Amino acid sequence: MQPSILTSFDAIIDARSPAEYALDHLPGALSLPVLDDAERAHIGTIYKQDSPFGARRLGAALVARNIARHLETALAGKPKQWRPLVYCWRGGKRSAAFAHVLREVGWAAQTLEGGYRAYRRCIVEQLAALPENFTFRVVHGATGSGKSRLLRALARAGAQVLDLEELAAHRGSVLGDLPDRPQPSQKMFESRLYAALAALDRGRTVYVEGESRKIGQLQIPEALMTAMRAAACVRLEADLEARVALLMEEYRHFFAAPAALAAQLDCLVPLHGRERVDGWKALAARGAWEELVARLLAEHYDPAYHRSAQRNFARLPQAQVLRVAAADEDAFTGMARALAA
Repeated sequence: MQPSILTSFDAIIDARSPAEYALDHLPGALSLPVLDDAERAHIGTIYKQDSPFGARRLGAALVARNIARHLETALAGKPKQWRPLVYCWRGGKRSAAFAHVLREVGWAAQTLEGGYRAYRRCIVEQLAALPENFTFRVVHGATGSGKSRLLRALARAGAQVLDLEELAAHRGSVLGDLPDRPQPSQKMFESRLYAALAALDRGRTVYVEGESRKIGQLQIPEALMTAMRAAACVRLEADLEARVALLMEEYRHFFAAPAALAAQLDCLVPLHGRERVDGWKALAARGAWEELVARLLAEHYDPAYHRSAQRNFARLPQAQVLRVAAADEDAFTGMARALAA
């Protein structure tokens, strides 16, 4: 399939079950399942254990009821000229049944040939080919130097930015979990990444943060990683006071949830040993947050950053160096404007 087909319809309808939709879906797709999770499982059991004919008969009744409900609710206000694209797992019976009813109503509904499976295959192919078409500039700096802030400031200044941590819903470190925002599935992350890349101008520089291969539990596609590691670099430098101040803001949600913080710190026992991790946890227990952050930087983050960055980004020694004057938005706005210009 060609990704451009997705922009030629007024709406995209995902007819799969809610669980399938939650794992990944086409960008902007509306979830209107013809069978919910329990119904789909029940029909599958009947098909395998009892009677394929009986499963189809019951399935048809359930599909008809669900489509009727969608017509009376989500689709009730759609005009006659509305043109939806309907898909299911592989362009089979679920999307065909839904599209047939929509066409009988009078809408010019179409199904996606090959369904979600064809879309997913396209995403994998595109992510293997697209990155080499862009000129990346990779923002580096030790943890707490404000790389994410600089990216946001660059976006406000009109520069092109690929914010991988935003797409992955994670800040990329052991304490990188975002409050009330779980990471997407790997497939959903890749769908978001493709959509972000497809929206960029290939003729302009794209700023991206220097990441390791994984952001939380998610893997960065190999072609993008290769392109980033070969790119020119910008390196942020900030003193310890500014870095601690920046991280105090990012980690504030952990300060209100000491049990969650302790659990994350325990993940570092294999690297640092129980004695050192217990020392960090003792600081957290008495609310010595600035001391804790400073020790995490010196004992964990900085050694890990220097080992990884120097080994994996060949052009880092030639990076343009930007000094972070203060841990405030004005400082990052000024740096971003200078870079964007």
